[in-house]
This record gives sequence, structure tokens and C-alpha cells, in this order.
Amino acid sequence: MGFLTDRKRAMGMGSAKSGTEHFWHMKVSSVALLILIPAFIFTFGSAIGEDYEYVTAYFSRPLPSLIAALTLIVGFEHFKSGATTMIEDYVHGISQKICIIGVTCLSYAAMATGLFALAKMAF
Repeated sequence: MGFLTDRKRAMGMGSAKSGTEHFWHMKVSSVALLILIPAFIFTFGSAIGEDYEYVTAYFSRPLPSLIAALTLIVGFEHFKSGATTMIEDYVHGISQKICIIGVTCLSYAAMATGLFALAKMAF
């Protein structure tokens, strides 16, 4: 270990061994949301104010339902990662673990609920 340069020691993921991976995950999901949110608003906006039959027929088509599903998945994964980082920074002890478990469960429950609603409309 003594023969490694500073660059070789620092190259990779830092002291926690996951910082770079988390950073890139957040950046990629941010760029994905930058594309998905306007597409979701455009597709969802045209269905606002319509009756139930129109909305279910609209979201049974592949493109609007795919955009909505991807927005739900990427959005809640991004939320989970960001909220977990915030909790890790500001909450300590056993309450940190409880909060992280709660945020993870909330994120996955909301994602599953949204995907279930989309699947229900599609079939």
C-alpha cells in the first residue's frame, strides 16, 4: 500500500466506496427526469378534464402509459436516493435507520401504487 500514488488511492469510489456510484446514479436519474417530466406533463395534460372512459382509453395506449410508468419509477428512485442522503447527513443513531427504512418503504409503496393504477387502466 505504501507504493501507491495519491491518485491511485483516490481513484474509484472514495473512502465510503460508494460515493461516486451514488453521484452518477443521481446525475443519470436527474437527466432522465429532465426528459421524462416534460413528456409526462405533455401526455398527462391532454387527459386532464376528460371523462373516465377517455382517460382509461388514453392510458391504455403504449406511449402515454410507458412515459407515466418511467416517470413514476425514475422519480421515486431519485426521491429515495436523495432523501436517504439527506437522512444520512442529518439524522444519527437508531432514528437514522428507522427513517431510511421508512423513506424506502414510502418510495416503493408509492411507486407500486402508481404502477398498479396504470396497469388497472391499461386492462
